[in-house]
Amino acid sequence: MAATTASPAAKGTMDARAIDKKKLPSRHVTQGPARAPHRSYYYAMGLSREQINQPFVGVASCWNEAAPCNISLMRQAQAVKLGVSAANGTPREFCTITVTDGIAMGHEGMKSSLPSREVIADSVELTMRGHGYDALVGLAGCDKSLPGMMMAMVRLNVPSVFIYGGSILPGLYKGKDVTVVDVFEAVGLQSVGKMSIEELEALEQVACPSAGACGGQFTANTMACVSEAIGLALPYSSGAPAPYELRDRFCMAAGEKVMELIARGIRPRDIVTRKSLENAATVVAASGGSTNAALHLPAIAHECGIAFDLFDVAEIFKRTPYIADLKPGGRYVAKDMYEAGGVPMLMKTLLDHGYLHGDCMTVTGRTMAENLAKVEWNDSQDVMVPADKPLKPTGGVVGLSGNLAPDGAIVKVAGLKHLQFSGPARCFDSEDDCFNAVTHKAYEEGEVLVIRYVGPRGGPGMPEMLSTTAALYGQGMGEKVALITDGRFSGGTRGFCIGHVGPEAALGGPIGLIRDGDIIDIDAVAGTLGVRLSDSELAERKKAWKPRETNYTTGAIWKFAQGVGPARYGAVTHPGGAAEKVSYADT
Repeated sequence: MAATTASPAAKGTMDARAIDKKKLPSRHVTQGPARAPHRSYYYAMGLSREQINQPFVGVASCWNEAAPCNISLMRQAQAVKLGVSAANGTPREFCTITVTDGIAMGHEGMKSSLPSREVIADSVELTMRGHGYDALVGLAGCDKSLPGMMMAMVRLNVPSVFIYGGSILPGLYKGKDVTVVDVFEAVGLQSVGKMSIEELEALEQVACPSAGACGGQFTANTMACVSEAIGLALPYSSGAPAPYELRDRFCMAAGEKVMELIARGIRPRDIVTRKSLENAATVVAASGGSTNAALHLPAIAHECGIAFDLFDVAEIFKRTPYIADLKPGGRYVAKDMYEAGGVPMLMKTLLDHGYLHGDCMTVTGRTMAENLAKVEWNDSQDVMVPADKPLKPTGGVVGLSGNLAPDGAIVKVAGLKHLQFSGPARCFDSEDDCFNAVTHKAYEEGEVLVIRYVGPRGGPGMPEMLSTTAALYGQGMGEKVALITDGRFSGGTRGFCIGHVGPEAALGGPIGLIRDGDIIDIDAVAGTLGVRLSDSELAERKKAWKPRETNYTTGAIWKFAQGVGPARYGAVTHPGGAAEKVSYADT
């Protein structure tokens, strides 16, 4: 966390006290006689003249009492504010929403999850714009809040540092580490008589023993790793579990560091480039991360005006070795990886063997290679293996395409024994229908379960399917059936489960045209997803296809459905950086 020397890309002075506020957005609310009414509000909140004349730093957190993922964020925000103040800045704390997938999962609430990413980014943008803040430190703890906060940073393009709230500690049940995914899978075990209701209740009471986000390499921890790999977070900051007091040191350092970024003129779009996006995708694949990264990385790229879609992400996945043995496909949780050497050690072996771009700028003011220069490999751990001796030669996540997915699809193969599957389709037009069939074992081994009309527009909201996939795994059928959907999967999903199938059924995509009994072929080695139907047969079925009506005809979910784009491009809702004429940071 020590002060760093300036890199060639750094601009301006490093002394925060020498910052000319007349060039910052907050001049519009603090400078000159016309702003006396505005300043009176700041005096009303106890600020001094000196504080009013310092740079204003928005400290945005996704704190709430919805779930353990977010419950520690308010405490950590106070440490960020101390860091900002220590470096002669004026922190202004505010909160935004979070929809926590673990609570939203398995019912209509899941339709709120992906739209919440857009609301988070939009609300942070509006708060920053409305009050003229000069920089941003963003704290996030749950699946959609991490990409939402990073999207806001690159959209606004003011100096920014990202802070993850930290992962939950593993639970202990019958002498083994457990996570919330074990509870989801236990629902399937209980449904087929392999676990008693008393055992299920005992497990649910110990699986989540602390504050923090889900402990495996699920979506939250995947995107936390992304925050370091993409350069927006301080080294090691994504790994320390939420209960560790060490988190406050990272938070204070982030507050100090953002002031340095203001002084040096280093902005998020200096950091988030095509190369850094490729680094992020590499770390996702190497760690067996969540398929949701293939949705969120294109969305972050979109905010910068960088073309980087599902196929670009999949190309990185295809050439990246799988080297971190993390749940759900492996043995360890985020806490274990942090204590074994953290994300920097994972990245160092990837860099040493040619899988990362070392010349990318980061929030330290140094390049990725400079950050990793002194990182040494830890031979006494087995959470990670060297990149030249991988667990598997290709990444833990694979992109697919074919006549069933012209716009692509994604599958997590970490932990899978078999990478090909063929079988007859059994089609469901909602997750509820499929979950009920699974619960009552109304399906056959060897089938491909199809859940459709649950994409970004058709869902609406592209819900996750963890309840269904976990129940299948709990029944011992995780690799004896396959499941495909135009919706999403939780980062905790395991089994042969293919998501993001595009175009989605609501837009007339092929997944909406297949019928029970059609033979579907999945090959995660060749990267293909097809149905044994000719182009002419698919065209004939398309003529008879009609759009389905939705029950969501008003409100936030309706609004999301009207503007959302395809999953291939991140399911975004506005034109993005490519259409930008004036950056907020330059107002």
